Amino acid sequence: MALYRFVVEVPGVNGSDDQYFPFNNAGLFARDTSDYHDFRITTAVPAPEWSRNAVMYQVFPDRLARSQAANTRATPDWALACTWQTPVEGAGPDVARQFYGGDLAGVSAKVDYLAGLGVDIIYLTPFFPGRSNHRYDASTFEHVDSLLGGDQALIDLVAAAHARGMKVMGDLTANHTGDAHEWFQRAQADPQSPEADYYFFNEDHTDYESWWGVKSLPKLNWASPGLRDAFVTGAHSVVAKWLSPPFSLDGWRIDVGNMTGRLGAQDLNGEVAALIQKRVLEINPEALLLGEETSDAGVDVDGFGWQGAMTYSNFTRPMWQWLADTDARADFFGTPFSGPNKVAAQTVLATHCDLSSAFSWPVRNATMNALNTHDTARAASVMIPGGPLVAAALSMLLPGIPVVFSGDEFGLEGDRGESSRTPMPWDEPERIVTDLRADYVALTGLRHSSAALSRGAMRWLMADGDVLAFVRESPQESLLVIATRAHVQGLGLADLGLDEAEQAAMAATAPVYHSGGYLVYSDVNLNGPGVYVWRLPGVQVPAE
Repeated sequence: MALYRFVVEVPGVNGSDDQYFPFNNAGLFARDTSDYHDFRITTAVPAPEWSRNAVMYQVFPDRLARSQAANTRATPDWALACTWQTPVEGAGPDVARQFYGGDLAGVSAKVDYLAGLGVDIIYLTPFFPGRSNHRYDASTFEHVDSLLGGDQALIDLVAAAHARGMKVMGDLTANHTGDAHEWFQRAQADPQSPEADYYFFNEDHTDYESWWGVKSLPKLNWASPGLRDAFVTGAHSVVAKWLSPPFSLDGWRIDVGNMTGRLGAQDLNGEVAALIQKRVLEINPEALLLGEETSDAGVDVDGFGWQGAMTYSNFTRPMWQWLADTDARADFFGTPFSGPNKVAAQTVLATHCDLSSAFSWPVRNATMNALNTHDTARAASVMIPGGPLVAAALSMLLPGIPVVFSGDEFGLEGDRGESSRTPMPWDEPERIVTDLRADYVALTGLRHSSAALSRGAMRWLMADGDVLAFVRESPQESLLVIATRAHVQGLGLADLGLDEAEQAAMAATAPVYHSGGYLVYSDVNLNGPGVYVWRLPGVQVPAE
């Protein structure tokens, strides 16, 4: 990987000294800057072409849909049986025990609905057996949980998705297993077992390392050759099995990718990520590999391991802050705040540029833009009215892979990750908070149809208080995007930095998408919160 930047020289006027401005991936500066923010040329294998204009839909299998077959399955001993209408508990001893019985056949029954919404990637949180509703405490990686319908149900779901041109991604915990996992059970019982060095035991084998000290989640030791073979490199490894027929998953999202291979002085993170990528691409060169990196992901995600990041730092958190409802009380990513602190658009832009600038352009285009996920509060519970649609639109229009967590299109609410995992309100209009399905269809259609979004560059125009504006540019067309969190009156076209041809094109045409009223004369008047998108002429690329 090579780093570079530009230096812009501005000649002095009337005898003043020339001025020099470093220009890098974080913007234009009047001072020297860290190499961390420089542009990157990389030889890493990029994410597959199909991901460039894709829309991802995150499914928490217990809560999307329940098939008739689920009625015949007994509630496991760890679970608390719930009806589809039982309120989700956000805290307390039953959080991980509430069991609604959603299954993969239920997801298959909704594939046509997802296709109609404009979804390209179905991302499933774990489908392996566990002793919780979230299943991040896998007891085996060898088969699909029978409560979800078993192996055949996954085969059927992938086949149904592929028949409609959609992809299916799984969720894999490379950092830990559950304490009921067959590997851990053998390792704990016998210090001489082949699996004993898969984990971190103390000297007398009476204690072990675990994720955040949670003893039900023992941590994996990636210094173990046996673990590497069983998990990644072996002919029948976990990574390989589920990407191969008959399952044929299209990629993995790696849970807590930033913690994988790290403990104290041991840091094998980059080595493990590269090992997994190599194996994934051996099985399927068109697969996608994403890693969860909840904070600044630039140092870890260089494309030679995870091809993109599942991160909250450069999009989710600043969006929550810009569109914050200051009266909201919800978990703000584990901080001591009672909710997101409200900031101006210029702070959003500075944060976004700072925390995406260490990504190469291929990585940035494969990094997930999540409005919210199963691990966070819902945007509808922390944002001003209309704010979630603004943020959802920006997730579709900025570089990256937009993520819809099931229920976003119905405005579902939740003040923390656990309470956001709400069963979908199928045929229950009284449980729909805000029906945004038509807007999602319009936005996904725009994303699929625009070369500026799939292949285009990015140019910021304005970040001022209540307004964010930018242009996505390509030779075929450009898209001008103006997002507001309040009513905007008298925004001058010249203030946006558009040239005369672009101003004329904007003034002469109606937006191709908008979520509020507008008027365009010499000034722009916009209702807010809202997002407005105009098609402009493409940029002219000089002939070589």
